[in-house]
Amino acid sequence: MANTPYPESYYAASANAVPPRPALQGDVETDVCVIGAGYTGLSSALFLLENGFKVTVLEAAKVGFGASGRNGGQIVNSYSRDIDVIERSVGPKQAQLLGQMAFEGGRIIRERVAKYNIQCDLKDGGVFAALTGKQMGHLESQKRLWERFGHTQLELLDQRRIREVVNCEQYVGGMLDMSGGHIHPLNLVLGEAAAVESLGGTIYEQSPAVRIERGATPVVHTPQGRVRARFIIVAGNAYLGNLVPELAAKSMPCGTQVITTEPLGEALAKSLLPQDYCVEDCNYLLDYYRLTGDKRLVFGGGVVYGARDPANIEAIIRPKMLKAFPQLKNVKIDYAWTGNFLLTLSRLPQVGRLGDNIYYSQGCSGHGVTYTHLAGKVLAEALRGQAERFDAFADLPHYPFPGGQLLRTPFAALGAWYYGLRDKFGY
Repeated sequence: MANTPYPESYYAASANAVPPRPALQGDVETDVCVIGAGYTGLSSALFLLENGFKVTVLEAAKVGFGASGRNGGQIVNSYSRDIDVIERSVGPKQAQLLGQMAFEGGRIIRERVAKYNIQCDLKDGGVFAALTGKQMGHLESQKRLWERFGHTQLELLDQRRIREVVNCEQYVGGMLDMSGGHIHPLNLVLGEAAAVESLGGTIYEQSPAVRIERGATPVVHTPQGRVRARFIIVAGNAYLGNLVPELAAKSMPCGTQVITTEPLGEALAKSLLPQDYCVEDCNYLLDYYRLTGDKRLVFGGGVVYGARDPANIEAIIRPKMLKAFPQLKNVKIDYAWTGNFLLTLSRLPQVGRLGDNIYYSQGCSGHGVTYTHLAGKVLAEALRGQAERFDAFADLPHYPFPGGQLLRTPFAALGAWYYGLRDKFGY
């Protein structure tokens, strides 16, 4: 049987030691079978185990193999489309409920880290950096919007203040969110997997779900085994493939690229980001960066629609890094990798149920670290019969990409090109 290792990345190279987990062999019965051992799947499993369910998790490769173990490591609140956009689409009542949940994911992460003693270099503080006056105006509106939904750990930064938290001359201002922050993402998901097992949950690695046999008691088939369950949670996101055709039609895998420098040393690292906050800019095609626990700079950006791997990741991302920090021109890049996230046409997550017993959440659209932790709680609530918050997500309208799977990639890339031009010329 094939063994899929982690892709080469800084995260894989610096991951905490974990025991090997077996592949599924033979038949298993459980209350809930979770497909995917990333943030969504493990968050769901933890909440379910804490409420007395028997849970089995199937992972096609290794825990955190997908976006959960490859992302920029930033704790960013809300959704990829903000609450005002949601409100215009679905009305104030549904938006109010979604708005109340928009800041919950970060709290869940911190609760998990504290409760299960997860070593993942958790740091508080995230900055949204404005490159233009128009972007600064948007941040001022965003602060008012978030405060309307009870989120008050925010500070607007003028040009002088932002230079105190990020040594970059590009920015005219920004907004600091002290409930944001950053983590070593693979170590977070590995710690959550250990927490699942500490509560009696079972995780099988190298055990891809190849078929779901639907019915009153559904069965998930893997190459060498089967799991019979009362409920299934589908949490594969961009790595689900065509296992559930209804879900594949309304989403598109996209790739993003990340590089990590050699260790910078305490003095140089502190000169770049004196308070050790993470940063993302306000462009549509945004750049994001932060320091690691051993004082490297992680820098990411760019989108490849259709999730193709670029031939030279460093050539794409290094110029972006040097535009922000020209003082790093002689610094070596130790790691470069890509990872896929799942894009929806609305850029809002897709949540729902197939039949009576197959639940799913997918399509974080590049904004998944906090949302996925919330999603696990919402899915667990639904399985316990408390569906109000689940329904608020499930009722969001979603549409297939125009042109179907054949044309969704060029259409999305054309849209990104248009917004990239807007970023470039400051519109």
